[in-house]
Amino acid sequence: MRKLILAAVSIAALTLVGPAAAQSPIVIKFSHVVAPNTPKGLAAEKFKELAEKYTEGKVKVEVYPNSQLYKDKEELEALQLGAVQMLAPSNAKFGPIGVREFEVFDLPYILPDLKTLRKVTDGPLGAKLLKLLDAKGMTGLAYWDNGFKMMSANKKLVAPADYKGLKFRIQSSKVLEAQFRALGAIPQVMAFSEVYQALQTGVVDGTENPHSNLYTQKMHEVQKFVTVSDHGYLGYAVITNKKFWDGLPADVRGQLEQALKEATDYANKIAQEENDAALEHVKKSGKSQVVVLTPQERLDLKKAMFKVHKEMESRIGKEVIDAVYKETGFDPAKL
Repeated sequence: MRKLILAAVSIAALTLVGPAAAQSPIVIKFSHVVAPNTPKGLAAEKFKELAEKYTEGKVKVEVYPNSQLYKDKEELEALQLGAVQMLAPSNAKFGPIGVREFEVFDLPYILPDLKTLRKVTDGPLGAKLLKLLDAKGMTGLAYWDNGFKMMSANKKLVAPADYKGLKFRIQSSKVLEAQFRALGAIPQVMAFSEVYQALQTGVVDGTENPHSNLYTQKMHEVQKFVTVSDHGYLGYAVITNKKFWDGLPADVRGQLEQALKEATDYANKIAQEENDAALEHVKKSGKSQVVVLTPQERLDLKKAMFKVHKEMESRIGKEVIDAVYKETGFDPAKL
């Protein structure tokens, strides 16, 4: 907290310098918690490149990966205080600050593929969700993919019963807590930067991640099995401090919007490529055995997890869940 307050005070002081500093570039600190060579890390660098190009030096973007500035729990507060100007937190991060509708993205097996996902994020529902962030002092700008998640552990995970009693690291999300409890597993909230050591020392037994996160954090080196379950989606909402964004000169804001649009297209193009490549690297490493579920095994897992949808109706909002069902064609009656 002290670090956040000092950073915010420093920024406030800079805004009082006045005309003498008018020629200085506008600095955007873009903080994130993953490695530079993940889809989010690469997209953040692409945004930096395009933003500085289109604004012709009026804006300087500083990208801070790997939790260099703030860990998971700190970064949203840092943005609200103005200590950083941009983030791309996972959708799960908004539930703990009171915007629970974003947790719909965490529901297991609610999104069958990226094409269907895009109908949600690029349509009226996606825009409506981003607008909810205004009340928290944030402006939602875009959605970036990471990818569909796999399970990992030092035990082969095929049937729902295989998860019983295992400790799984999760983000702070009531949906993800319920997901693992539905499997008889024990969810443990933990910062992303701490997961490798926790797996290595046995503090947790397993994790869920897109392949790129697993591989770039070397988690496969301390996990004997990786199950390609595609049970959930991990995506990000690119956000900015609302006061900062609204205070930008109109021409600069327009140039940044164009840079972000192109960076978003780039992000969503490379996400699948990076995850496919990461899975191949994991296979070639020989450190983890990759398990691919059969259609029946996947259906069994889906049935075991589905009760989470009903449990979360009062938290996320039944109307939001139903709206996603409508867009994706998910029919609970067909399970």
